[in-house]
Amino acid sequence: MKTFLLFIIAAFFHSQLIFAQHEHHQQQPAKKDTTEPVNKKAPKSKTPKKETMHMQQMHGDHDMKMDTGMHSMEVPMTHAFSLNLPMNRNGSGTGWLPDASPMYGYMIHSKKWMYMVHGSVFLRYNNQNFNNDDKRGGSRFDAPTWFMLMGQRKVGEKGLFHFSSMFSLDPVIEGGRGYPLLFQTGETYKGRPLIDRQHPHDLFSELAVSYSHAFSKNVDAFVYVGYPGEPALGPVTFMHRPSALDNPNSPISHHWVDATHITFGVVTAGVRVDKFKLEGSSFTGREPDEERYDFDKPKFDSWSGRLSFNPSVNWALQVSHGYTKSPEVLHPEENIYKTTASAIYSVDMGNDNRLDATALWGMNKQKDHDGENAFLAEASLRKKKTAIYTRYEFTEKSAEELVLEPMFEEHKIFGIHAFTLGANYDLIERHKTRLAAGAQWSIYGAPESLNAFYGKTPMSLQVYLRLYPALMRMNMNK
Repeated sequence: MKTFLLFIIAAFFHSQLIFAQHEHHQQQPAKKDTTEPVNKKAPKSKTPKKETMHMQQMHGDHDMKMDTGMHSMEVPMTHAFSLNLPMNRNGSGTGWLPDASPMYGYMIHSKKWMYMVHGSVFLRYNNQNFNNDDKRGGSRFDAPTWFMLMGQRKVGEKGLFHFSSMFSLDPVIEGGRGYPLLFQTGETYKGRPLIDRQHPHDLFSELAVSYSHAFSKNVDAFVYVGYPGEPALGPVTFMHRPSALDNPNSPISHHWVDATHITFGVVTAGVRVDKFKLEGSSFTGREPDEERYDFDKPKFDSWSGRLSFNPSVNWALQVSHGYTKSPEVLHPEENIYKTTASAIYSVDMGNDNRLDATALWGMNKQKDHDGENAFLAEASLRKKKTAIYTRYEFTEKSAEELVLEPMFEEHKIFGIHAFTLGANYDLIERHKTRLAAGAQWSIYGAPESLNAFYGKTPMSLQVYLRLYPALMRMNMNK
């Protein structure tokens, strides 16, 4: 518990430091423009405010004022991989979100650079399978965390350099076994498979750089290099999807759709033509090992391709396919073909009300075996300070994945259902940092043949405090 309290205090002082940096920028007086008469007035725009915002999002006019949560500043704000797209489209890796997606974070400016800080801390009590105490499950106090620091600057008139870094204190707080989560599978601890637990994420989850070049308003090309990084495979990973931000849990379909978000060795090249983007990656297929503080050996033995399409400011669609060589250390002979498709929706309904939703499908396929499918649908409805969220998953998992041998043959498939309903409320906001209190309940459905392991209708319950940055807002009035 001491670790948790120290961490909360450290996070609070971190937000204070960032606030102080912004205050310093505000204190510097702006120079007056004496080239025009003082009483000269700019012509009023006849375009309605709402339509102006829509046009700027659609047509890439991003030289506008941003309310960053600290102060407003006239500076061009762009996407990480394009000078002609809005920064709201930034997802994880090189993935796209809708242009209407919310942005929670802090912004820092220097003369040539723009920096952004993101993050989330859940301080919680987690009880998995509380209605079947003698079966698989578990309970504990823990604190899932992640933090990001990104920066970018223009290179000449058409170039853009970007770096991104992501960190997690999971190895420190969660330990090598991670946190309890029914029916979750993937990765190892002390040479044994992690089962009914979410593995901890590595301390260094992303260290990446990229360069993009704008050939015209509608055509960009980019190169992204990460060690670790995220290849062009799957949707935006769960902790960066607006529909999943309020949920402290990883989906149990994580290793079917976005498990490659921490990959030690990635090179991605892509091109955007108007609303479409095509990209391909070479990367290391092996998942991170048990040593969560080190850097695994890059091999570049796997590949992927992804086609993304944002038909409007509210939608982001993608399909992707890839080959991962020997992802699991316990089964080095197994290679996996991964196929995914997803649709992400975001809409700002005004007055601090918004809706974010995601639907996705993924399949893992081994040679000479049937594919294992996963489907997820999740949504979050925010009404001012209150957020209500839900998630439904159906995942096909083998007896090998669930460690059910020798009772079942290793390739026998079980269909697992999981439904979660949760809510939280923002208690306080200080210096554009929010503290929310919330709870969520989950219920699982599995074949009766698994009752000996999980009991009937297993359920879980969590209560938590969440520390996270406030919403950054567009201010369209110049």
